[in-house]
Amino acid sequence: MLAKLTAKNQITLPKAAISRVAATEYFDVAVENNRIILTPVQVRQADAVREKLAQLGIREQDVEDAVDWARR
Repeated sequence: MLAKLTAKNQITLPKAAISRVAATEYFDVAVENNRIILTPVQVRQADAVREKLAQLGIREQDVEDAVDWARR
């Protein structure tokens, strides 16, 4: 199977390839040994928010404290 790279850096994946993986809208893209590897992922907004909060070091108690402060 071949996929052509357009002038806008877009690729249409062959239907035969896509039909062999779980239905998804997003792919994780990695480059290993000069190969592009696409891995189907499911993006969930709540998971993304939790991950960002963890990266920022914000705990559940911090959120509760902020809500209490805002209500005063």
